[in-house]
Order: sequence, then C-alpha cells, then structure tokens
Amino acid sequence: MAEPCKIPAAMVAESVERSYVLKIDGYSRVKGLLKNGKFVASTPFSVGGHNWTVKYYPNGCPKYCDDFISLYVHHESAGAKEVKAKLSLNVLDKNGNPVPSYTRTTPVNTFSRKAPTCGYYDFIPKDELEESAHLRGDCLTIRCDVTVLKEIEEAMVPPSDLHRHLGDLLKSNDAADMTFQVDGQRYSAHRCVVAARSSVFKAELLGAMEESSGSTIVIRDMEADVFESFLHFIYTDSVPPALDVVMAGHLLVAADRYNIGRLKVICEEKLCSHIDSNMVATSLALAEQHGFRRLKEACLQFLASPSNLEAMMTSDGYEHLKSSCPAVLKELIARIIPAEFTSAKDIIMTMWK
Repeated sequence: MAEPCKIPAAMVAESVERSYVLKIDGYSRVKGLLKNGKFVASTPFSVGGHNWTVKYYPNGCPKYCDDFISLYVHHESAGAKEVKAKLSLNVLDKNGNPVPSYTRTTPVNTFSRKAPTCGYYDFIPKDELEESAHLRGDCLTIRCDVTVLKEIEEAMVPPSDLHRHLGDLLKSNDAADMTFQVDGQRYSAHRCVVAARSSVFKAELLGAMEESSGSTIVIRDMEADVFESFLHFIYTDSVPPALDVVMAGHLLVAADRYNIGRLKVICEEKLCSHIDSNMVATSLALAEQHGFRRLKEACLQFLASPSNLEAMMTSDGYEHLKSSCPAVLKELIARIIPAEFTSAKDIIMTMWK
C-alpha cells in the first residue's frame, strides 16, 4: 500500500504590481519647512487589495543625520493580515525614466501590524541631488513601484493511488490479454503489467521462449491461494494486512522464483521477526534450500539457546530439516559447541558424515 507522500508542499503565488508617482513641487520650500523626522505623506493608493502611502522625509527620518532624503512605503490597511511585497523606489529624469544611480530595490518584505513600513533612510544624499540635473525647476519626481505577492494556497501532493487503479484493473479483467493456470484455477492478467514487474515473466512473455507464443502460462508447484496473493502483489505492491508466517514462507519462495525483490524482502522480514520453536525448523530448511541468508542467520541465532534448540528438536519440522538439510545442522553444532571442545566437535562432525 502506498504511504503518504513526504514531499514538502509548494507555495503557489501570484503578484500584483502598481506604480505611484510622488511629485515634490517646491523642493527647497518643503526642505526648509520640515525638520529632521518630519515627512510629507502621499494620498493612499491601492495595490493587491491593500492600501499604501509613500512617506517623504526631506531632511531624513528620526535618529539619522539630515544629510539624506529618506523615503518609506507604509502599509495602511488596518487590521489586515500580513502581506508580502517588494518595492522599487526611483528618481525619474526629465523623460520620466528611472535614474539608475538613484534607484533602490528592496527584497520581498513582510508588512505587518508591528512592522508596517519599509524603505531607506539614506535614499538620496541631498547635496548630490541638488547638484544633479534631476532636480528641475525646484521639482523632484519619485516613482514607487509596489509589487504585492498574493499567496493562493499550499499545493498539497496526495499519496500515489496507482496501486488502487492497478488493483481495480486486476479485479475487473478489463483488457486482459493472458491467463495463468494454477492448481486447476485460471487467472486473467495483463501481459505488460506482469512483464514490467518480473524479469522472469518478461523473458517468458516477451522473449523467445515457448510460452511467449501463447496466451496461457502454467504455474506448477504453487497453490492457488498463494498465487492469488502473489498476483495481487504484482499489481498493487502490497501484501494482505493479516499476512501469516505460513503464507509469508510460500510468497518468499514465489518472490525468489520470479525475482520480485521487494516482496522477497517483506516476506523474509516477516519470517525473521516471527521465529519460534515450532516454526524455526521449517524456516531454517527454507532458508538453506533457497539461500535466504538473513533468515538463516536469524534461525541460527535463535537456536543458539539450548532451550530453543531442545524445543525445536521436538517440533514437526525437525525430521524434515534433518533429512533435507544435514549440512545446516552441522553448522549449528559447530556454532554451539565451545571452541575448547575441539575433539568432541570433530567426533560429532564425523558422525554426521
């Protein structure tokens, strides 16, 4: 079953931009009338559903020297939520174009009730402006570009539901183009899905083998209920919620046989975490016969306990383990007999030959 997607949500945003031109007629008179910290405010203008004003300090803002003209943009919308905006403050030349040397641009700023203002205390040195050609007829023209970023919503990425769609496809048999015959039962399937999930089936279905010329594949040495769970995993990448150790053992063999790596890991982990005295002999024989190293090591560690070993020897699976996998019992004995009893170990090993 697919797990919830952990990808961080993306913030989708759009922007609204508007320009406001502030014209200071009588630059010298305004400079003489307003002391440091005093300002002229523009009429409010609206951008992105918010009201703004431009504040012009001809002799600098409070707490700073009066060598500069200070310029700030103030967010006027009382009680509004925080808003993100960026500013471009420009002195305009005689043609109404921004003067690059007198242009200041802020990064995106968050305007809030506690911090409603953004701008520059040192926007223009007064003496430099007064010697330039941009103060024409004692008139200064400043354009303020306000770009408001409007957050729309977080784009939440839902978890994948591909497994559900493929599971529905399996149940419906829509467009099925092949059949599996297992233990007297027939199961419809889709050649491309099965081939994509198993390199073994891919060779049989798309390669030059005999089965590729027909529409039916016969599966031998597998029970019907095991194959149903196996085919369900091929389509949905999930095992039954109540997977027991017996079914896990059968599916582990099927996963190994048809090279379904993830199913193999899931089933081997299930068996490793559910080892007990009744099942350990069967699991160890399975691990030895098919080369499941993690499962074999887990069984041998469990049997290192004398009580577990004694209980295993009375279980139903012990006789099968002893007859089918004598080598693994030798390995077990070699592990549990202390190294100092070398002679006794050699005698026991000879008896097992």
